[in-house]
Amino acid sequence: MTKTAPVLDIDAILDDENTRIIVCCGSGGVGKTTTAAALGLRAAERGRSVVVLTVDPAKRLAQAMGLTELDNVPRRVKGVGSQGELHAMMLDMKRTFDEIIEAHADPERARQILTNPFYQSLSSSFSGTQEYMAMEKLGQLRRSGDWDLIIVDTPPSRSALDFLDAPERLGRFLDGRLIRILMAPAKAGGRNAFKLLNAGFGIVAGALTKVLGAQVLKDIQMFVSALDAVFGGFRQRAEQTYKLLQAPGTAFVVVATPERDAIREASYFVERLAEERMPLAGLVINRLHRSPAPALSAARSTAAAEDLESRGEHELASAVLRLHAGRMQLAAREQREQEHFMSAHPTVPIAHVPAMAEDVHDLDGLREIGDLLAS
Repeated sequence: MTKTAPVLDIDAILDDENTRIIVCCGSGGVGKTTTAAALGLRAAERGRSVVVLTVDPAKRLAQAMGLTELDNVPRRVKGVGSQGELHAMMLDMKRTFDEIIEAHADPERARQILTNPFYQSLSSSFSGTQEYMAMEKLGQLRRSGDWDLIIVDTPPSRSALDFLDAPERLGRFLDGRLIRILMAPAKAGGRNAFKLLNAGFGIVAGALTKVLGAQVLKDIQMFVSALDAVFGGFRQRAEQTYKLLQAPGTAFVVVATPERDAIREASYFVERLAEERMPLAGLVINRLHRSPAPALSAARSTAAAEDLESRGEHELASAVLRLHAGRMQLAAREQREQEHFMSAHPTVPIAHVPAMAEDVHDLDGLREIGDLLAS
């Protein structure tokens, strides 16, 4: 007997004025960007004022929405019907980091940080910076009050958990033992402070100099010294945004394809959301394969193809029958993967989106995805 799951009512979520944030999450390559864009368009055409924040470097969102550019500034999407509005933007993590420094440091200290080589490396390549800045930008958008619905397409990372872990990881780095050691000379009184510290620091500093080089160590010390004045705001805002994600006005939509690894990741993420007390709306299973002739089983189709081949007749019909058999076998495997998820999480609502014949590249394609999500 085929298991069934509660249906994810997408329109009820989009129409609820209390829903202010939707976070689309899941492992990489499952269609989070397309899902986020389709939800944004559908919400806007149902009367909401929406901004979609994407961090997907493929820039498919810009192409699908007819935008010539997509950057750190929300851009109005044309061609949206009804009374709503749709804006879209792509996270520029370095620019977002720069904005934080500029907003929370005096001009001279901000200049010291922004021109520091270690900061320039940290702001563009440090593990977790992109996820942290996505959280930071979400907080900025929510505080602005310019939109009544914010939809976030989370980073395409190796693990879906990175989005939740990154702010704490970056905070641990900035507040870690190494950073405190490097910051100690500045706190103790500048260049001469080394004389005031014990021999233990001298040993650490000497070892770091050998590994990193004197100039790199100096850059790091200058950076952490300048950052000390603004660091408290990093952790405070991260905590505020984390609480925002736990609030009733937030809805997490986990996106997966009906493949073993993606379903396993989705299951793990659902459990993590429950542990963090974050509101899960449901699961979207994307790119689901179905057959237009489900009554014809794979076994019967294969048998019919073999019969035609043995008689040397109707080669085209035989090829179509084998193609159908393969499609039915794929659908059966995908159904088994779904059932594994439903067995572990029987109360999680699910929406299905069939595999499309071609990639989505315009608003009509996004509307079709939205219709499928809500059907």
